[in-house]
Amino acid sequence: MATKWTLDPTHSEITFKVKHMMISNVKGSFRDFAAEIEAEDDSFRNAKTTATIHTDSVFTNNTDRDNHLKSAEFFNAEAHPVITFESQALNDKIEGSLTINGITKPVSLDVDFGGINKDPWGNTKAGFSFEGKINRKDFGLNWNAALEAGGVMVSDEVRIAGELQFVKQA
Repeated sequence: MATKWTLDPTHSEITFKVKHMMISNVKGSFRDFAAEIEAEDDSFRNAKTTATIHTDSVFTNNTDRDNHLKSAEFFNAEAHPVITFESQALNDKIEGSLTINGITKPVSLDVDFGGINKDPWGNTKAGFSFEGKINRKDFGLNWNAALEAGGVMVSDEVRIAGELQFVKQA
């Protein structure tokens, strides 16, 4: 029988970095997301994973940029309020289906299992880190602007990462 693990959002984060003007990175995060793992044992091999990220929770520490990212030129948060991820296997890599902007593509992310421990209140927790890259244009996130000196305002490659802590359900 599978054990369910639910995300502890107060000890988790999902971040992204994208090259801006070809000279530096802009970092952002999502503030509202949930995830769940169903695992047969504590090794988490072949565990089923699902995640939902609310696009209107994007945060880059700049209100104008955040509003642009929520607009139809990027996430189109009104028409596509969530990003979803589903996977049937969790090993050193997690391969699954990522849906952004209504477009679903396969992705592969590197995963580091941090281990399992009990907190002071008796809850069993498991920790994971993940990282990988996606091409934003694969998901219809096509907005860009050419730069006078050459290159573009925003790179196509987006690096994504997360620190996730899950709580074992009774």
